[in-house]
Amino acid sequence: MKLHAIIKCAACLVLAAALTFAGEGKWTPQQVLQLDPAWLKKEGLQLPVSRLWDPQRGTGLLAAAVNIGGCSAGFVSSTGLILTNHHCLFSLLQEHSRPDRDLITNGFLARTPSEELPGKTTRVTVPRKFTDVTRIIEDTVRVSADDLARSKAIDAKQKSLVAECEKTPGARCRVAVFDGGLQYVLIESFELSDIRLVYAPPRAIGEFGGEIDNWMWPRHTGDFAMARAYKDGKPYQPEFYFPISKSGVKPGDFVMVLGYPGRTVRSLTAGEMADQRDYWFRLRADIYGEWIRILEETTKGDPAATIAVASTLKSLNNAAKNAQGQLAGLQRGRIIEKQAAREDAVISWAAQRPQYAKALAAKKELDGRAAERRKTATRDFLFQAIPNGPLALKHAATLVRLAAERIKPDMQRETDYMDRELPRLRDRLERDQKSFSLKADQAVFASYVNRALKLSPEEHIAAIDQMFSANVEQTVARLYSSTKVTSLDERLKMFCETTEQLRARRDPMLDLAFALEPELRAYQQESKTHDGAVARLRPEWRRAVIAHAGKPVAPDANGTLRVSFAHVKGYAPRDGVIYTPQTTLAGMLEKHTGEEPFNVPAIIRDAAATVNPEQVPLDFLADADTTGGNSGSPTVNGRGELVGLNFDRVWENVANDFGYNPDVARNVNVDIRFFLWLIKDVQKADNLLSELK
Repeated sequence: MKLHAIIKCAACLVLAAALTFAGEGKWTPQQVLQLDPAWLKKEGLQLPVSRLWDPQRGTGLLAAAVNIGGCSAGFVSSTGLILTNHHCLFSLLQEHSRPDRDLITNGFLARTPSEELPGKTTRVTVPRKFTDVTRIIEDTVRVSADDLARSKAIDAKQKSLVAECEKTPGARCRVAVFDGGLQYVLIESFELSDIRLVYAPPRAIGEFGGEIDNWMWPRHTGDFAMARAYKDGKPYQPEFYFPISKSGVKPGDFVMVLGYPGRTVRSLTAGEMADQRDYWFRLRADIYGEWIRILEETTKGDPAATIAVASTLKSLNNAAKNAQGQLAGLQRGRIIEKQAAREDAVISWAAQRPQYAKALAAKKELDGRAAERRKTATRDFLFQAIPNGPLALKHAATLVRLAAERIKPDMQRETDYMDRELPRLRDRLERDQKSFSLKADQAVFASYVNRALKLSPEEHIAAIDQMFSANVEQTVARLYSSTKVTSLDERLKMFCETTEQLRARRDPMLDLAFALEPELRAYQQESKTHDGAVARLRPEWRRAVIAHAGKPVAPDANGTLRVSFAHVKGYAPRDGVIYTPQTTLAGMLEKHTGEEPFNVPAIIRDAAATVNPEQVPLDFLADADTTGGNSGSPTVNGRGELVGLNFDRVWENVANDFGYNPDVARNVNVDIRFFLWLIKDVQKADNLLSELK
């Protein structure tokens, strides 16, 4: 029977079966040890739980999943090879691309180690120790402390713990906060800063379907790329890595998705969720959508500018479409209404138990604070958007803040400006030049200013109002023609200058940053006060929620190592429609139009002519609990073998950040068998096949 026929039959059986497995939960390594081993074995785990995580050593197979700059990845060889998504190494491709060597379009393959391409800002962190420091941090806060003092005390203790941790050579440490302060964990990782690009397919494969197919199913995208980690000039030898599975997966198979999910908001109250919906996501969809249009229009017909903005445009497109999906999913699934109903159940339960009186008061205050923050939500979004907006403004604000922070003792500085961060901060200021297009940046800046000028009187930004009281476009043009912030050489000089030296330059972009600085400081003070209140209130409420649940509850994603257990499984997105859980090369060829984003490269079409494309698996679905940051997550079978890479969620599941819905909770994975076919039959990369064994 042909593969696609098997898939269709099996998918219907899987959909019809009443599976008892629930994929909800991004479990920490420590929580995995609390799950019932017999249950995990029944679901499909063939390894002892202790192989996943050894509490005595604080490591295990889960540590083969690593963090790579906001994405996840996995070691796949004893010689430092790392597999992740194409879009996770896109900025590295862009870094080495130019019109006469367009690696973004054509892809890249290093056939020898000497051909591998280094990344200026690409880093990998390998976890090696987790320590619960909740009591230590809680004991640093005075009982009488107000919310701002609480926030500062927690921040100071976190810095102290990190500084002590990083006395270990090569250590990169952080204190992770779970559910607003319910738990604090000191995470010690080993950082690898020498990461070199080994392989990336042509963009037409790595991004097949483009924004049309993004967040959609069925999918036919080869979203993978490979790098190698080096240590002391030699390939890094990881203790754990995932062997490649050649047998792949079929419907109903057990899989695990390991990685570093970035942020979910399931611990928020319904009132706080409504703020996320009404302001954060609506503004992101609107403002980022406008910036996308600007970048596309201002670089059209200019190959160099197109390459320059490619990485930024990719990130904005993903964020904007994600926001649209969040909004649609919240409405379709009535997620906030369901959260309110769950809260009512907890409130009724807690009202009968005097020990949870503080929890009820905490929940009420959290809702009140959410309502108060609505008054400045649009202004706050514009402040938060500076790092993602025009590079000239971002750099000027960074340089002004750096000069002010550098004169403070290291432990009293903001975290981003401590000595440990300065080398990577300088690298980013240098690396950003590869992403700079004057015309595009100037147009995005004008858009930002016009947005700020339309704020309500209660939210207005005085520095913007004063500088741009006249014609915005003319003022912006004069500013960009006069500033030196956009010059890499000058910017690197500014990196070492004092506040007085920066002011003496009388650079208009720096002058704007200086004018903005008091308002940004005031906003950040407000944010710290809010953080202190959350640290006081959220744990009280969450303890009641967890007690009411009466079972383990996975904390919200916070960029730390997690694992989700799942099965390969299709779904029914709407009445009368059933999606099978696997696609093949045949589907990619069927979508081929000869034009982007459905232009299958000739080398793929030629290779496909020598095989039965229905027998070449491409992508597959599972019901894993994933979110942003899980891009590049290794998807492994019950034996710990790599069967795929997570790279997306389906459109109906985008609002999964607010709540898990088993009916539509599906993550999208590229099948490792497509990767193997591509490097074997298309690229003839025998060197990689041999290394991967």
